[in-house]
Amino acid sequence: MERHEAMPVGIIVQKRRIDHPWQEWSWEPVGVLPWAEQGVRWRLLTEEPDRVRYHAATMTVSLYRSDTEAYVANLETGAPAIYVGIREGDPEAEEWDYEPSFASLSPYEAQDRLDSAEEIIERLELPPAMLEWLETFVAAHHEDEAFVKRRRDRVDVDKVEDGRGDPRIRQVSDVFRAPTGRKPQ
Repeated sequence: MERHEAMPVGIIVQKRRIDHPWQEWSWEPVGVLPWAEQGVRWRLLTEEPDRVRYHAATMTVSLYRSDTEAYVANLETGAPAIYVGIREGDPEAEEWDYEPSFASLSPYEAQDRLDSAEEIIERLELPPAMLEWLETFVAAHHEDEAFVKRRRDRVDVDKVEDGRGDPRIRQVSDVFRAPTGRKPQ
């Protein structure tokens, strides 16, 4: 069985007019297209007076056997999702204000990326074809790990070496007493 599977996914980005004094448009990822055509860049999908949707790019969503715990957490939410991120484009290129940056089925990866605050990340509904693909992969590769409680190492408390090496401590019973500035007589 494969340890890794991949699917090309089209990222749908929406440009929406907003009522804001400093910004005319808002950009956000709004959907995905499973098994999308490779090499697509900013293909117009729909255009309305206050809203424009593009197939912005096709990215690869990968599933790894080592990340099945994250996929199970996604499935157990009751509303499985795909996490899609966009980030500001290169201002010198002057092509697009935002560019798709990642797409993942792992909520753990999405959380890591949210910590940076450099991307707009949306949790989008998982299309049925991707849901079936994810469930099949998890069923084939996920193994529950048994919880093992860690135990402390046993420490020999009867050692007589406690406090040795400090000439200011006179006897073993005084090991936990703070040393004074006086020298023993």
